[in-house]
Amino acid sequence: MSNSKSKDPGNNLQNTDNSRRSFLMKATAATITLAGVNFLTLAEDSSVIDKELQAQIPWYRRVTRWGQTNITEKDPIIYDIGWWRNHWKNTQTQGVVVNAGGIVAYYPTKIPLHYKAKYLQGRDLFGDLCRAAHEDGLVVFARMDSNRANEEFYKAHPDWFAIDAVGKPYRAGDLYITCVNSPYYNEHIPAILTEIANLYHPEGFTDNSWSGLGRDSICYCENCKKSFQTKTGKEIPRVKNWDDSVYRQWIRWNYDRRLEIWDLNNRTTKAAGGPDCTWSGMNSGSISGQARSFRDTKEICRRADIIMLDHQARSDEGGFQHITDIGKVIHGVLGWDKLIPDSMAMYQQGRPQFRVASKPVQEAHMWMIEGFAGGIQPWWHHVAAYHEDRRMYHTAEPIYRWYKANEEFLINRNPIGTIGVVWSQDNTDYYGRDEAELLVELPWRGITQALIRARIPYQPVHADHIDRDASKFSLLVLPNIGSMSVNQVASVKRFVGRGGNLIATGESSLYNEAGELLKDYALSDLFGAHLVSQTNKKDIAVMKGTVHSYLRLTPEMRSKVYGPQTGTEPAIVGERHPVLKGFEETDILPFGGVLKPVRTDSGAKVIMTFIPEFPIYPPETAWMREPKTDIQGLILNTTTGGSRIAFMPADIDRQFARYNLPDHGNLLANLIRWTSKDNIPLAVEGAGMIDCNIYHQPGRLILHMTNLTNSGTWRQPIEEYIAIGPISVRIKLSEDVKGKNLNLLVSGQKISALVKDGWCQFKINSILNHEVIVIS
Repeated sequence: MSNSKSKDPGNNLQNTDNSRRSFLMKATAATITLAGVNFLTLAEDSSVIDKELQAQIPWYRRVTRWGQTNITEKDPIIYDIGWWRNHWKNTQTQGVVVNAGGIVAYYPTKIPLHYKAKYLQGRDLFGDLCRAAHEDGLVVFARMDSNRANEEFYKAHPDWFAIDAVGKPYRAGDLYITCVNSPYYNEHIPAILTEIANLYHPEGFTDNSWSGLGRDSICYCENCKKSFQTKTGKEIPRVKNWDDSVYRQWIRWNYDRRLEIWDLNNRTTKAAGGPDCTWSGMNSGSISGQARSFRDTKEICRRADIIMLDHQARSDEGGFQHITDIGKVIHGVLGWDKLIPDSMAMYQQGRPQFRVASKPVQEAHMWMIEGFAGGIQPWWHHVAAYHEDRRMYHTAEPIYRWYKANEEFLINRNPIGTIGVVWSQDNTDYYGRDEAELLVELPWRGITQALIRARIPYQPVHADHIDRDASKFSLLVLPNIGSMSVNQVASVKRFVGRGGNLIATGESSLYNEAGELLKDYALSDLFGAHLVSQTNKKDIAVMKGTVHSYLRLTPEMRSKVYGPQTGTEPAIVGERHPVLKGFEETDILPFGGVLKPVRTDSGAKVIMTFIPEFPIYPPETAWMREPKTDIQGLILNTTTGGSRIAFMPADIDRQFARYNLPDHGNLLANLIRWTSKDNIPLAVEGAGMIDCNIYHQPGRLILHMTNLTNSGTWRQPIEEYIAIGPISVRIKLSEDVKGKNLNLLVSGQKISALVKDGWCQFKINSILNHEVIVIS
């Protein structure tokens, strides 16, 4: 184990500037891409770009390094703007997010009932910060917080606030939660946006909590009653009931209202501040979190000029790789030519949370590094303008300097990966319902974690975009996509009909787009499997637990060399399928779930069957009561066109996400490799857990390799990196990449490679936290 506690992970990055610059300046006319617009440099130094041409690019397409001091009410009397200006300069920050108004105003507002910060004392803090940023050449995102107000406001306009079924106002601490259908959102907030735009001319607006009351609460105010009646002709449902069509209409109506707010705020800010004065409310990277807040990720991304991502830290279950996955999910619906800054806490955010204590630098940097690997831009974030723990002030600078030096390789690129993993927010809502973590997020996490563990690049693909993106993939994976529309089912069938391959797990395609159980899997003809009885539907109570059950591998492979046998003659029966490679010395695998039988078509091959639960304790009772059944755990099928189909009723993806058993990860990796016909553009050998992501720019490939092997891989925070290596890499070249020049952007090395049959092979001696390889 390397002792890297005292190492600043940015030091080795800064030392590579000279070698990197030499590499960049070799081209006499290098093409620079800024947010989808190509510019030809007129000098050897690629940092020289015609300023007039650059100025034509909207700020939200070119500002990539952000910072924020989240102002508290006490800050106006202690805010040292000069000190923070110096911090902006040291961290190479290009844009700042500055608290402006909403719940609390940090400027001398004239809007009635717009509460001024307690210690503002006549100071125009927002105005002072906005002017300072503009003087320093920075852009300003005016930060709003628009979903609650104090008691004075409530008493003045009680009809503007959300109430429950008995008329009691919803509250968050001492504040009252406003209703999204009230004049608070239609008049009050637009008035504030207009006032700020006219007074200070910020480049844009963002909002921390713009979407109002969440899904777990129903508002019964007169504004909501009238709006819902007008839109649907129905009364607001009295209770949560996903099987009630009116309740589902209420869900959709709430989503639509948030999109109306998004559009209204953009019309307001662009009317007051000009066509580039965009409004972009902050969004979570969690699709289930978005669902609980009625934020339609796909539709928001269709509208947005930029996504301001508020996903500040990892969970133990998701790991650092979660932020890379988030970046790929959002870019998949936003486009890879747009930017996604993520609020990255410099304080201890996550587990546990301490707002004014410094996060270990390694933890903060790894979150940033994995964000870069997913196409996310850095946004340092502090709470309060003064800190007694001054260590956090040193965290951002080295990583920001590295980002600036290598920015052209980190934006405006397209991902490469032949495996598409399908998702949809409707599946989260109408199938996942109130158990989205169990039914949707865990299967997704299990599949993606298995891919990362096997060093297989993948791309998230929205279920509505399968036809659009189909040509990129040799394999689609449906990780328990229970709820699918008719069009989504048809697009999967078209994909397979064109020769694509398919893996589906759990209850994929067993429910319609409203979450209603079908008589059979909508994709049953591809699966070669059919529902026997509608009693097969999910049992949530059982799924939440862990069952002492197993899967039997077929055919069994018993040998007299190892252990006692049953029967009179030891035997080796049949030949195992390639999916079961590596399991030659076992006839069973741990499962942990429950299965019910399906009916299989002739020609479908069953290679795993279910062994029902039996006691664990006391040990004397731990023997299989029913060692063999015909209940199918994994079914393989091949279409007449040669497409490979794998249907896995056994929820191995969910179990792998929960328990991280290597057998489950290896089985999923085997299944992906076989079903994709090994059409995978990357092979990586060497010890360690490495997240690998490939991107393409004209004339070059960019390979991110993030070393997730550290002192806190599954338990935050980390304080030590553990170096890995040597690592052997084999990557498939695109037609425009020769593979002769390899530059390592982190270590600053140039290495040689062997190019053969369209593949580039090379070795990296060591990776501490990450490496980025540019292949040209």
